Amino acid sequence: MALALGTRASPGVPSHLIHGRHNSSAPRVGQNALPRRVFAAATAAMVLGTARRLQRPRARPMLRADPSTSSLCQVARGLEPVREPQVPVWLFRQAGRHLPEYNEYKAKRGKNFLQLLQDPKDVAEVTMQPLRRYGVDAAILFSDILVVAEALGIDVEMPGGKGILVPRPLESPRDLARLEASTASADFVEQRLAHVLEAVRLILQTMSQEGMGDIPLIGFSAAPWTLFFYMVGGSSKKRTDAGELWLKEHPEASQELMSLLSEVIIEYLSAQVRNGCHVLQVFEAMGEHISPANLEDFAVPAMARIATALKERHPEVPLMVFPRGACYALPTLQNAGFDVVTADCATDLADAALSLQAEARGRVANLQGNFDPKWLRPGSSVEDVEREVEVMLSKVPTGRLIANLGEGLNGQESPELVQAFVDAVHAWKR
Repeated sequence: MALALGTRASPGVPSHLIHGRHNSSAPRVGQNALPRRVFAAATAAMVLGTARRLQRPRARPMLRADPSTSSLCQVARGLEPVREPQVPVWLFRQAGRHLPEYNEYKAKRGKNFLQLLQDPKDVAEVTMQPLRRYGVDAAILFSDILVVAEALGIDVEMPGGKGILVPRPLESPRDLARLEASTASADFVEQRLAHVLEAVRLILQTMSQEGMGDIPLIGFSAAPWTLFFYMVGGSSKKRTDAGELWLKEHPEASQELMSLLSEVIIEYLSAQVRNGCHVLQVFEAMGEHISPANLEDFAVPAMARIATALKERHPEVPLMVFPRGACYALPTLQNAGFDVVTADCATDLADAALSLQAEARGRVANLQGNFDPKWLRPGSSVEDVEREVEVMLSKVPTGRLIANLGEGLNGQESPELVQAFVDAVHAWKR
C-alpha cells in the first residue's frame, strides 16, 4: 500500500521553542489553544504556503490524556492503538549531534557530552529538543549506557574522537573489590544516580508545561553484558575480546559481576518508573561481541532476571529490549518476558516476525525497528526515505510494530530527512 503523503514543509520550529526560551509573543496553551508543537508546525506551514497536512492535530482534551494510552504504549502492550498514529515512531540517539540546536546548546554551555549528563537541566533540555522539532511519539531519557558503571566506581572518559573509554578496566577477579557496591539496593541507586532521577522528573514537568504531557517517556539502561564488556575491556574499539576472555578464564567471577550488574539495573530501572517513566528499554549494545553460547549461558539469564523482577514490580510498564548484533536471540528474549524486541539493520523484519510467532511460549512480542539511518544522510532524498519506510512497514502488520532505527543516529543525518522519516511513518495506511 502506498504512503499517503502531502507536500512537505520544512521542519521549521520557532526559536523560542528550539532553544527553550519563552517570550511574550510565544503561544500559550489555553483552554481552546493547540499544543505548542502543533501551533509551531501550523505556523511553519502557513509561512511557506504549503498544503502539508498536520500529522497529529491534538485538541486541548488530549493534553490531559494518560501517556499510558498513547499509541506507543498500547502497541508495546500488544493492544490495538486507541490513539493515532497507527504506527508509533521514535529514534535511537534521538537527541544529539545531528541536531543543530543540540550543537548550539552544547557550545553555549561549554560542556562535553558526559558533562551535560551531570546536570538535570541540561538533560531535560536536550531530551526535549527532538520532541519540539520532529513530533515523535515518545521522549527518551538523554543519558548514556555507562552511567551504571560510573555509579559502581568505574571511571569513564570521553577524549574527543575516540568514543567513550574506561581508562582503568577490571583486569582480574581481584579488581571486583574496587566496585563500590557489593550488594545492589534502591538506596544505592537513589544516591549514586540521583541526578538521573531528578532529570526524569524535570523532563516530565517540562513536557507537561510545553503541551506534551500525553507523550510517554522511555527510560533505559545498558544490559549487563554491555556494561561487563566495557568494564573489563575499556573500549568499543580496542580489546574487544576481553569480555569473552573473562567469561572463559573467570567463569565464577563473571557470573558474580553479571549478577551484581543485573541487580543494579533492576533497581535503576525501577527507580526510573517510580520517578515517572512509562516504558523501559534495555540496550544490549555489544551483542556482536559475545558468542551465541555465551549469550545463552551468561547474558540471557541476566536479561531474564531483569524482565522477571521488573514485571513483578511494575506489571503495567512495557519492557523493550535491543540486542544489537545478536538479533538471532529475539525469540529467546521474547520468552524471557520482554514485550517488545528490537531488530537491527541486519535483521529482516518479516523473518523476525515469523520466528517470534513460531517460537513463542505464551504472548508473542511485538517488534521494533529497523530503518537504516544511511537513508537519512547526505546523498538520500525524501523520496528515498518514503520508499524505504514503505518497504519496512509492509513487512509487519499494523499494530505489531514500533518504527525505529536499526542503528543509532551518528551525527551525519539531515534533520530534514529525519523529519521525512517520521512523517512517512505517521502517514502510513495499510
